[in-house]
Amino acid sequence: MRIYNFTDNDDVDVVAQQGPFQIIEWKKDLSVPYAGAAGAWFASQMNVRRRQAVCHLDGRIGVTVQAGAMQWTAGHIQATTGVKGVGDFIGKLARGAVTNESAIKPEYVGTGVLVLEPTYRHLLLISPMQLGGSMTVNDGMFYACESTISQRAVMISRPSAMVAGGEGLFNLALEGQGTAVLESPVPASELVTIDLENDELKVDGNFAVAWTTGLQFTVERSGKTLIGSAASGEGLVNVYRGTGRVLLAPVAAPTFNINAGTGSV
Repeated sequence: MRIYNFTDNDDVDVVAQQGPFQIIEWKKDLSVPYAGAAGAWFASQMNVRRRQAVCHLDGRIGVTVQAGAMQWTAGHIQATTGVKGVGDFIGKLARGAVTNESAIKPEYVGTGVLVLEPTYRHLLLISPMQLGGSMTVNDGMFYACESTISQRAVMISRPSAMVAGGEGLFNLALEGQGTAVLESPVPASELVTIDLENDELKVDGNFAVAWTTGLQFTVERSGKTLIGSAASGEGLVNVYRGTGRVLLAPVAAPTFNINAGTGSV
């Protein structure tokens, strides 16, 4: 099997590669209509580009992707539910209900190429081993992973403050050997890495991309008292305690949407 005018296209750069995954970036959005050309040009000047994850399967290890993320496949590739019995099915339904992720994520196995849907967010290639073997990811950032990585839901400490803190009650944890693809508001080069050693990190907002699952994650008042919190002007903050690593974005996820068909922002 040979594929032409894809990763070998002059308009495509391979910007990252790890495990079975390649991340490609389209340097110019040439497929926009006339009315969207100006918006597409300004977007490209600000590094707002279409990106895609390309998975090369060799028959040994499959990949699990977010539901609806597949764009096309080539070769002998089959999609399965990845469900291993009734107990596993119930567990996946429960995890999906509490983490706001799709309950059943399809698993693709076989030999060939799997291409995922384009996105204008940044795609990070990261292994749970980089965060101590198990990492918790922020809501909505999971995109794909090797099927050797297991998934489970982890609960936030002190759930009474979760709503005001801008966090959900549960997050998705990824564990084991392999590579995961995360959708991020910023590129890997802008992530701030903070290694805690029996220490604590307080963050005023939803800026953490991923963190070591062993860290205690709580939502708390910024001061010891209500008056102290009011005086600081911060209110509630996200707190990470213990020993582990936190990957922090300098900005929160953007609130704008980009229309892939027109290139408009």
